Amino acid sequence: MPSSYKATIGLEVHAELKTKSKMFCGCKNDPDEKRPNLNICPVCMAHPGALPVINKEAVKNVIKVGLALGGNISSFTEFDRKNYFYPDIPKGYQISQYKYPLVSGGSLNGIKITRVHLEEDTARSSHDRGDYSLIDYNRAGVPLMELVTEPVIENAEDAGAFARELQLVLRTLGVSDANMEKGEMRVEANISVSDDKEMGTKVEVKNLNSFKSVERAIAYEVNRHIKEIISGGKIVQETRGWDEEKEETFSQRLKESSHDYRYFPDPDLPKLDLGKMKEFSKEKLSKELPELPWEKRNRLKGYGLEEKIAEIFVENAKLGRIFEEGIKNRDKGLIRPMAGILTSIPAEAIADTARDPSYLGDLVEMQVSGSISSTVAKTILPVMFKENRHPREIASEKGLLQKNDEAWLNVIAKKVIENNQKAVSEYKSGKESSLKFLIGQGMKESGGAANPQALSLVIEKLLK
Repeated sequence: MPSSYKATIGLEVHAELKTKSKMFCGCKNDPDEKRPNLNICPVCMAHPGALPVINKEAVKNVIKVGLALGGNISSFTEFDRKNYFYPDIPKGYQISQYKYPLVSGGSLNGIKITRVHLEEDTARSSHDRGDYSLIDYNRAGVPLMELVTEPVIENAEDAGAFARELQLVLRTLGVSDANMEKGEMRVEANISVSDDKEMGTKVEVKNLNSFKSVERAIAYEVNRHIKEIISGGKIVQETRGWDEEKEETFSQRLKESSHDYRYFPDPDLPKLDLGKMKEFSKEKLSKELPELPWEKRNRLKGYGLEEKIAEIFVENAKLGRIFEEGIKNRDKGLIRPMAGILTSIPAEAIADTARDPSYLGDLVEMQVSGSISSTVAKTILPVMFKENRHPREIASEKGLLQKNDEAWLNVIAKKVIENNQKAVSEYKSGKESSLKFLIGQGMKESGGAANPQALSLVIEKLLK
C-alpha cells in the first residue's frame, strides 16, 4: 500500500454460544444436527402467541467474555427488535441488542473493543439447488454473541491475529467452539481507505469463514479502494461478499444504516437489572474465569520454552496440561525433550482417557538416559496414553529397549567396519560425516536396538 494511503479497519465477529438450548426457547442447540428442521418449536418459528424466554446461561457467557476482555459490564440491559425481512428470519425481525449492550469497551491484542452484545442467530440457507433455495431452521434462535471492534486496525495481518486470539479466548472460556469452518464463528470486516485525514467510504465484507479469508479479503479490498481512488473513481458504501476461488470481493447490496432497521425494545422480554441480580454479578463470574491465554503465555515463559512450543501449549489446553503434569517434580533438563516429544506427534494420537501423569516423565527420562531412542519414544507415547501403561513395560514387550552391552555392540561395530571400508577410509581421512553413516549402518544391523551414543563410542574406539 502506498505510504500516502491509510487503511482503517473494524471487525464485527459473530460466535455461536455453547448452550444446551436456544436463546429464547427450549429447543436443543446442536450445531452437529444433520437432519433439517428438527430442533424447532413455535417460539423459534414465530407462531402466533408464542412468547420468548431469555437463556440465562447465554447472558452469563457474554458477561464472561466481557470480563476476560476487561470490558464494562452493563448494570442494565434490554433486548431490541431489529426489523428486516428475509426468509431466514421467521419473525420478520431479529431479537438483538442496540442501545444497551451487555458489554462496552475492553481490548484484545491491543485493539479496542466497542461493544459485545447478545442476539439470536438466523436459519441456514442453501442456494445450490438451481432455481430455488432451502432453509434449515435448526440454527434459527441459537444464542449468538456479536463483538464489534473500534475502527483502529490498520492492516490485514493485525485483523487476522485479532480473530485468532478471540477464537482462543472463546474456547478457553468454554463459551463457544468457534469453529469457523462450521459457521460457529463468522467475521465481517468494515474497510475504508483514505489519502488524507478524513476517513474514506466504508465497505463491509461479510461472512468470512477462515482466518486466511479474513486476511485475503481485507488485503484485496484495500488494494481495490486504492486503485479506485487513483483512477478518480468513487467508492460506494455497500456490502460485499468474498469469492474464495477467485480470491476477490463482489458487490451484494447497498449498505443499510442502523435507522433502517427501526430498532425498538422487545415488548415480550423483560429488562434486566443485572446490578441487582446475584447470579450475574461480576464478582461471582470473575471467579469462574479460567487462566486466560496471555496469562498462560507469561507463566509458560518460566519453563524457558521456545515461543512456538509455548504457543502450542496455550492453544491446546489438553497438551499443555499433560506437559505440566509430566514435568512436575522432575529435573529441569527434561523440560525441552518433554516439550519436543509432545509436540512432535499428531494431537489426535493423545487420548482423553485417564492416565498416570508420571508416565510421561518416566518416558522422557528413558529417552534422555539412552534406554530408548527418540524415535522409539514417539512410537511409545500414543500407546502409553491410549492404554495407560508404563513406557518401560511397552518397550520391553515390543523389544524396543536400547542395548548398551559393550561386547554385543563390539560385534556389530566390527561387522559394520568390515562391510563399509570406503566410509572407514573417508573417516580416517578427516570426513566426520562418515562416522554418522557408520553409526546408521550399525543401528540398521542391530534392528534399532543399539544405543547410538554407545555404538558411536565403540566404533570410534575400534577405528583409532
